[in-house]
Amino acid sequence: MGIFKQLLKYYLYMILIFFIGRLSLFILYFDNFKESGVDYWLTFIHGLRMDTITASVFLLIPMMLLTLTPQRLKYFVNKFLKYYFLVVLSIIIYIENATFPFIAQYDVRPNYLFVEYLVYPKEVFAMIFADYKPELFITFSMIGIFIYLYLKYAKDSVTALFDTSYKKRLILFLPLFLLLFMGARSSFGHRPANTSDAMYTTNRMVNEITKNSIFSIVYAVYINNRHGSGEIQKRYGKMDIKEALSRVQNRLDIQSIDAASPFSRSEESHFKTTKPKNLVIFVQESLGYQFVEATGGEKGITPNLNRLSKEGILFKDLYSNGTRSIRGLAGTSAGNLAVPGEGVLKRTKSQSDFFTIATALKPFDYHTTFMYGGESRFDNMRSWYVGNGFDEIIDQPCFENPSFVAPWGVCDGDLAERANEEFKKMHAKNQKFATVMFSQSNHSPFEYPCEKIELIDGVPANSVKNAVKYADYAIGRLFELAKKEEYYKDTVFVVVADHNVRVYGGDMVPVDMFHIPALILGGGIKPMTYDKIATQPDVLATALDLIGLDLKYPIMGHSIFSDKKQNISLMEFHGTYALRVDDKVSIIAPNKEAVTFSYKKPASYLDKNAHLILAEHDTELEKDALAFVLTLDNLYDKKLYR
Repeated sequence: MGIFKQLLKYYLYMILIFFIGRLSLFILYFDNFKESGVDYWLTFIHGLRMDTITASVFLLIPMMLLTLTPQRLKYFVNKFLKYYFLVVLSIIIYIENATFPFIAQYDVRPNYLFVEYLVYPKEVFAMIFADYKPELFITFSMIGIFIYLYLKYAKDSVTALFDTSYKKRLILFLPLFLLLFMGARSSFGHRPANTSDAMYTTNRMVNEITKNSIFSIVYAVYINNRHGSGEIQKRYGKMDIKEALSRVQNRLDIQSIDAASPFSRSEESHFKTTKPKNLVIFVQESLGYQFVEATGGEKGITPNLNRLSKEGILFKDLYSNGTRSIRGLAGTSAGNLAVPGEGVLKRTKSQSDFFTIATALKPFDYHTTFMYGGESRFDNMRSWYVGNGFDEIIDQPCFENPSFVAPWGVCDGDLAERANEEFKKMHAKNQKFATVMFSQSNHSPFEYPCEKIELIDGVPANSVKNAVKYADYAIGRLFELAKKEEYYKDTVFVVVADHNVRVYGGDMVPVDMFHIPALILGGGIKPMTYDKIATQPDVLATALDLIGLDLKYPIMGHSIFSDKKQNISLMEFHGTYALRVDDKVSIIAPNKEAVTFSYKKPASYLDKNAHLILAEHDTELEKDALAFVLTLDNLYDKKLYR
């Protein structure tokens, strides 16, 4: 029993740290619990289950060493376990501390995002050090104090446990292994427990507090590496793929003319011309609707966008594909919706023969370019754009003597200046062009040339609002330059966000925080406001319509000038999907039953209340939500999006 007591002691140490972390989050986000109407203690009961899974896994190695190791190695085992638990408990303290700023930023426990960008250490560590100095100080102070106290006072020795005969310790192995196995599996069903078992309410933040951060990270990494269609059906639900394709085609009102590409069709332009226009798509990093007065946001942050909104087509009720830049870039460059799992920019089967605007415009002799102020290797952007038909990549190494360089690259103002020079060169050669520009200045740690804008009163210079205002300055600068040039009248410009600055709220999917602005303008475009629901693929389809060419493409949306345009959006939020049709929303999450809500629009951008009201199941809408998930996975897996 000595071995059992030793393992139990360290189990309780881990559970205590997890409990303190969860209790702190419970206090910090108590309003979510009051609004959810749940029994508070359930968070700690379900949370204990998640914590036990994590602790049981950590205890497997010590258990095996204590039961299977011969007595002659007892001093080695004693020393190893001393430092093993030192490392494990230090990691737990670190992750629990890191959970607080992570939730503050993303409104979820640490997940795949927590480790994904470690392959870009320069940018990531520069951002962390710039933004989280107090948090880092507190965390490493706590770890330092713990290590000091542990090494000074932890005099535990497991050598006495080896006085038990080897045979008896071997006999103990099986019951202890079964105990830890049951703790780690935490289920008598055919599947082990996973993070969805912590989701006992429709309030997302309550569910997140119930989870365990380490388990959440490991499970997210595991799931991210399992993208097969069979896995997607296991997680979300089964449906014959023919039925799924048919449902999505009907919901989007798309009838394909190509059996090898279920959404490919020919679309006639509503603005046919003998001189097709150029296309420029300026994708804005993290620009939420709440910063743009023209879309119902705060005054004074984006004066240029507000002024320009009166000159073109303003999308007032537009929703992003997801909460990641790679989702937004795929939506605005390729017109597809968010595939389950990792975004297509980083997936192997979409690195070639995947539709983009380059695919559609190449037959018409367009020169296609992707422009980014940072390093295009980030998020695999260079590989994806080049592999899918783009002729040229202009990124940070291509900028000579930039006026300002932040951790993520050259400032947006320099990007606008360089873009104007490139457009002038193309026009001088009578070369049609299509360019996707991606901004970066509105990104933590929010470093930009502050002298270019009048800082917002009472707001730190290196803050979201002032970074947005600088991004707006760069937008204004691009159009100031472009309007002086001949190419302006021959070009369709799109300004569209990749996603909102952050997503928060208690709703399972906070629909209002997917709300983003978009504007299409240029020579000959008549000003109007489009106030129906739209998606990023709809914006792309509209822009392609306006350049004046009949095109063949599989874009999962329609031009707003088409009578086939649907009042629909699909949003992906950390693996959970929300299909919205009018003001009804069906939500489907991994390993959970689909649910239906009615959506109540926020009274203003300041309204942070829950906006999803639980409604009766809409079976057809819920089936359609599943159909979208399975169809998107099938299009990627079978390379049918072309």
